[in-house]
Amino acid sequence: MAEQPFRGQVALITGSSRGIGRATALLLARRGADIAVHYRRDEEAALAVCSEARAAGVRAVAVRADLRDQEAVAALVAQVGNDFGRLDMLVANAASTAFKPLLELAPHNIGMTLDTSVQSLLTLVRAAVPLMQGRSGNIVTVSGFDTLRCLPGHGLLGAAKAAVETLTRYLAAELAPLGINANCVVPGFVATDSARLWADTHEPGGYAAAAAEWVKRTPRGRVGDADDIARVIALLCSSDARWITGQVIVADGGLTLR
Repeated sequence: MAEQPFRGQVALITGSSRGIGRATALLLARRGADIAVHYRRDEEAALAVCSEARAAGVRAVAVRADLRDQEAVAALVAQVGNDFGRLDMLVANAASTAFKPLLELAPHNIGMTLDTSVQSLLTLVRAAVPLMQGRSGNIVTVSGFDTLRCLPGHGLLGAAKAAVETLTRYLAAELAPLGINANCVVPGFVATDSARLWADTHEPGGYAAAAAEWVKRTPRGRVGDADDIARVIALLCSSDARWITGQVIVADGGLTLR
């Protein structure tokens, strides 16, 4: 049997029916963690992730919540507590936005983006801390390289993710006395459905042309995939990273070096 360092631990990953969240849920499951798979709309995809996780010999449940609704966010964590009785890893991965120039954003676009990425993070952590106290808890947030590079249509999401990065540092300082670490991962260009949607509508030549350009700019010579980021998240949740907290770690194959 493969090594399972997370055996007996419980992880909640927001936005884990697809993309980086899905890859993270399945990697943590293969390493022994019981999994709460959060989704907003695609129940079928979430249940498929649960089925694949169970095949690794762990418990897995699908939990629905609209992260724009803070009562639903609190209820989401409460459900995890009811189902598992504890929480060891919280991965705040979900995001939602409108890929528009800043001057074209409507108030509801702004509210949706900030509520999903920023306000929900604080609500998640507030609800999660009582389930984490007394053990070595780990919170990992997921940002994006739109905090480092200006990408067409990414101004609002980049600002929201920059707030997430700052909140992660403050959470690390405030939660350290409770034995809880908080770190942030900044992916580079990653081959996900969201990246394809954005590139097809905002980059000349669509996703294929954009991906080829990112490959040229990346020293490692390829586009990242969701598993690349999942591995960094898993590392930050492991005991090997116990002395790492409050860090914003760029995982981009060297893209932002050029």
